Amino acid sequence: MFGEELGKKARAGQVYCLDGDLGVGKTVFTQGFAKGLGIEEPVNSPTFTILQVYEEGRLPLYHFDVYRIADSSEMDEIGYEEYFFGEGVCLIEWSQLIEDILPEHKIHVVIEKNLEKGFDYRKITVEWE
Repeated sequence: MFGEELGKKARAGQVYCLDGDLGVGKTVFTQGFAKGLGIEEPVNSPTFTILQVYEEGRLPLYHFDVYRIADSSEMDEIGYEEYFFGEGVCLIEWSQLIEDILPEHKIHVVIEKNLEKGFDYRKITVEWE
Protein backbone atom coordinates (compact mmCIF):
# COMPACT_ATOMS: atom_id res chain seq x y z
CA MET A 1 0.00 0.00 0.00
CA PHE A 2 1.43 3.35 -1.07
CA GLY A 3 0.30 5.24 2.04
CA GLU A 4 2.15 2.75 4.23
CA GLU A 5 5.36 3.23 2.23
CA LEU A 6 5.15 7.02 2.64
CA GLY A 7 4.51 6.56 6.37
CA LYS A 8 7.68 4.46 6.70
CA LYS A 9 9.70 7.28 5.12
CA ALA A 10 8.01 10.19 6.94
CA ARG A 11 10.15 12.49 9.06
CA ALA A 12 9.33 14.79 11.96
CA GLY A 13 8.11 18.20 10.83
CA GLN A 14 6.71 17.05 7.50
CA VAL A 15 3.25 18.20 6.44
CA TYR A 16 1.30 16.01 4.00
CA CYS A 17 -1.62 17.71 2.26
CA LEU A 18 -4.14 15.10 1.16
CA ASP A 19 -6.78 16.08 -1.37
CA GLY A 20 -9.38 14.31 -3.48
CA ASP A 21 -13.12 14.01 -3.91
CA LEU A 22 -15.44 12.52 -1.29
CA GLY A 23 -15.12 8.75 -1.16
CA VAL A 24 -11.85 8.59 -3.10
CA GLY A 25 -9.93 6.90 -0.27
CA LYS A 26 -8.25 9.65 1.75
CA THR A 27 -8.99 7.89 5.04
CA VAL A 28 -7.82 4.52 3.68
CA PHE A 29 -4.59 6.23 2.56
CA THR A 30 -4.23 7.72 6.07
CA GLN A 31 -4.74 4.30 7.67
CA GLY A 32 -1.88 2.93 5.56
CA PHE A 33 0.27 5.96 6.39
CA ALA A 34 -0.35 5.40 10.10
CA LYS A 35 0.57 1.73 9.73
CA GLY A 36 3.86 2.82 8.13
CA LEU A 37 4.52 4.92 11.25
CA GLY A 38 3.89 1.86 13.43
CA ILE A 39 0.49 3.01 14.69
CA GLU A 40 -1.72 0.02 15.39
CA GLU A 41 -4.80 1.62 16.93
CA PRO A 42 -7.82 2.23 14.64
CA VAL A 43 -7.48 5.36 12.51
CA ASN A 44 -10.66 7.17 11.52
CA SER A 45 -11.33 10.47 9.83
CA PRO A 46 -11.69 13.25 12.43
CA THR A 47 -14.41 15.00 10.40
CA PHE A 48 -16.29 16.31 13.45
CA THR A 49 -13.32 16.84 15.78
CA ILE A 50 -11.01 18.25 13.05
CA LEU A 51 -7.90 16.79 14.70
CA GLN A 52 -6.94 13.35 15.95
CA VAL A 53 -3.52 12.76 17.54
CA TYR A 54 -1.86 9.32 17.46
CA GLU A 55 1.28 9.05 19.59
CA GLU A 56 2.06 5.33 19.66
CA GLY A 57 4.14 5.14 16.45
CA ARG A 58 7.77 6.03 15.82
CA LEU A 59 6.54 9.61 15.30
CA PRO A 60 3.34 11.26 16.47
CA LEU A 61 0.73 11.58 13.71
CA TYR A 62 -1.42 14.70 13.68
CA HIS A 63 -4.38 13.83 11.47
CA PHE A 64 -6.52 16.79 10.41
CA ASP A 65 -9.77 16.67 8.46
CA VAL A 66 -10.67 20.28 7.68
CA TYR A 67 -13.70 19.51 5.50
CA ARG A 68 -16.00 21.34 7.92
CA ILE A 69 -13.76 24.40 8.36
CA ALA A 70 -15.57 27.49 7.04
CA ASP A 71 -12.53 29.74 7.28
CA SER A 72 -8.87 29.00 7.94
CA SER A 73 -8.95 31.33 10.97
CA GLU A 74 -10.87 28.54 12.77
CA MET A 75 -7.60 26.61 12.82
CA ASP A 76 -6.24 29.14 15.34
CA GLU A 77 -8.63 27.70 17.96
CA ILE A 78 -6.98 24.29 17.54
CA GLY A 79 -3.49 25.74 17.85
CA TYR A 80 -2.53 24.31 14.45
CA GLU A 81 0.97 25.84 14.46
CA GLU A 82 1.92 23.62 17.41
CA TYR A 83 1.20 20.62 15.17
CA PHE A 84 2.41 21.97 11.82
CA PHE A 85 5.79 22.78 13.35
CA GLY A 86 5.84 20.08 16.04
CA GLU A 87 7.76 16.89 16.64
CA GLY A 88 5.43 14.69 14.62
CA VAL A 89 4.12 14.49 11.09
CA CYS A 90 0.90 16.16 9.91
CA LEU A 91 -1.55 14.71 7.45
CA ILE A 92 -4.28 17.14 6.41
CA GLU A 93 -7.35 15.94 4.53
CA TRP A 94 -9.00 18.64 2.36
CA SER A 95 -5.91 20.85 2.70
CA GLN A 96 -6.97 23.10 -0.19
CA LEU A 97 -9.55 24.64 2.21
CA ILE A 98 -6.78 26.09 4.41
CA GLU A 99 -4.20 26.75 1.72
CA ASP A 100 -3.44 30.25 3.03
CA ILE A 101 -2.01 28.93 6.33
CA LEU A 102 -0.13 25.89 5.06
CA PRO A 103 3.64 25.93 5.50
CA GLU A 104 5.80 26.74 2.49
CA HIS A 105 7.40 23.29 2.44
CA LYS A 106 4.87 20.49 2.23
CA ILE A 107 4.10 17.27 0.41
CA HIS A 108 0.93 17.41 -1.65
CA VAL A 109 -0.87 14.10 -2.28
CA VAL A 110 -3.86 14.00 -4.66
CA ILE A 111 -5.99 10.87 -4.96
CA GLU A 112 -8.27 10.47 -7.98
CA LYS A 113 -10.59 7.76 -9.25
CA ASN A 114 -10.50 6.59 -12.85
CA LEU A 115 -13.58 4.44 -13.37
CA GLU A 116 -12.43 3.55 -16.89
CA LYS A 117 -9.62 1.54 -15.25
CA GLY A 118 -11.93 -0.05 -12.67
CA PHE A 119 -13.87 0.79 -9.53
CA ASP A 120 -10.89 0.13 -7.23
CA TYR A 121 -8.29 1.96 -9.34
CA ARG A 122 -6.76 5.11 -7.83
CA LYS A 123 -4.29 7.52 -9.34
CA ILE A 124 -2.09 9.05 -6.63
CA THR A 125 0.05 12.07 -7.45
CA VAL A 126 2.72 13.27 -5.01
CA GLU A 127 4.45 16.66 -5.26
CA TRP A 128 7.10 17.99 -2.89
CA GLU A 129 6.80 21.76 -2.48
